[in-house]
Amino acid sequence: MLARVRSATLLGVEAIPLIVECDISRGLPGIHTVGLPDAAVRESADRVRAAIRNAGFEIPPRRITISLAPADLRKQGAALDLPIALGILVANGDVPSGRLANLLVIGELALDGVVRNVPGCLPAALLARESGIEEIVVPRSNREEALAVPGPGVHGVERLLDAVAVLWGAKKPERATAATFQAAPAGGGLDLADVKGQAHARRALEVAAAGGHHLLMVGPPGCGKTMLARRLPAILPPLALDESVEVTCVYSAAGLLRQPGLLRHRPFRAPHHTISGVGLVGGGRGPRPGEVTLAHHGVLFLDEMAEFGRGTLDVLRQPLEDGLVVITRAGQATRMPCRFVLVGAMNPCVCGNLGRSDRPCACTPSQVAQYRSRVSGPLLDRFEIQVEVPPVPVADLVKVSPGEPSAVVAARIFAARRRRNENEEVEPAPSVAAQTILHRAIRGLGLSARAHDGVLRVARTIAHLEGSPSIEPQHVAEAIQYRCLDRSPVRSER
Repeated sequence: MLARVRSATLLGVEAIPLIVECDISRGLPGIHTVGLPDAAVRESADRVRAAIRNAGFEIPPRRITISLAPADLRKQGAALDLPIALGILVANGDVPSGRLANLLVIGELALDGVVRNVPGCLPAALLARESGIEEIVVPRSNREEALAVPGPGVHGVERLLDAVAVLWGAKKPERATAATFQAAPAGGGLDLADVKGQAHARRALEVAAAGGHHLLMVGPPGCGKTMLARRLPAILPPLALDESVEVTCVYSAAGLLRQPGLLRHRPFRAPHHTISGVGLVGGGRGPRPGEVTLAHHGVLFLDEMAEFGRGTLDVLRQPLEDGLVVITRAGQATRMPCRFVLVGAMNPCVCGNLGRSDRPCACTPSQVAQYRSRVSGPLLDRFEIQVEVPPVPVADLVKVSPGEPSAVVAARIFAARRRRNENEEVEPAPSVAAQTILHRAIRGLGLSARAHDGVLRVARTIAHLEGSPSIEPQHVAEAIQYRCLDRSPVRSER
């Protein structure tokens, strides 16, 4: 008898539909899997055999052929254990096949028949909804993740026998409720009020959050660059429902979900400078999401950015432009989203003392130029906001009063984004005086066409923050000063 079970496999962060076909025929006893399975899928034969036996069923002493269609797509992971086991039971006549047509099944099996959690349940639930599949069988520990998708009924099973009961019609599915989604408070307890001084850098952080602009901070060690960057999520708007679903899909596919249900906070990723290009943008034999995708709808922070490999940094250029990573392997393309705010932090020179009055810089001009050249010009051009962060005098750390808390700044940012969304079709236009200042600055600083558009976008964000119906000269002037960092002369204070 032939049995067909619907399932899915992961390709990047997307679930790809699969048909698990099982045929039992005469021949030498054994389970043979075809259809480009990886090692984990091939080893499923031993897990399935033990799980079926420990569930009280008998494996027929015949040749069992498992075909995974489409045959030209490489399958990976242990999520096909449960559909393979059900296919064998149906093909052997132990379980009826009537419900298989409208059922999608994923799950890993332990030797005693327990169904273990697997990555990618949320993408699989989205696939079931898009394909019109009425019900989905998932591990019990993945139940809340699958219930985040309205539509398909969800069977959370703990053992193989529970999945068998689903095929017999003895279990009713759960369905997603229409509960209101609420994002978690941002920041994780980190507040901008903790930052003393640094008014210019705080303002740049606010503008970057309001417009989603990439930010580069340059300053000596200990001046507060990392402290500022880690407080950026606290002033970003909370996740919307569709954004939360996208972020949860990414973390589900990567196997990084640490809590049931949808993620309710914006991701903050801070990889070490020894990371490779594949680790940063994703890839590998079975393409996995990299740090840029894990930072989707959040913040990617590159501390000590000049210490990253130049080739590693340059792979960011296309993802920053497209908001998408496309990895091609053996004729198949994997697409992974990566819309994030990039925040970079670096020292002004090798010793880190350039520009300080209390500690002289020991670097020569050539050393400073060589250090700064570790970040290529094309990548630097993509930072629409670039600021110098000076050290705060020790006396000011005691005297200066705390700055505005994150809640106050976040309210202004939320209002600015609301104005932008309300007037999305009619963006503020620069006045004649603002255009004159912009064109003079572009000629004087030798900025690129990309920089011209970036200055205009930042000026538009500043206008939204101030509630101005048009872009005025002061908005352009502030935006221009954020582009002057990479044009500053190299100095040495030996």
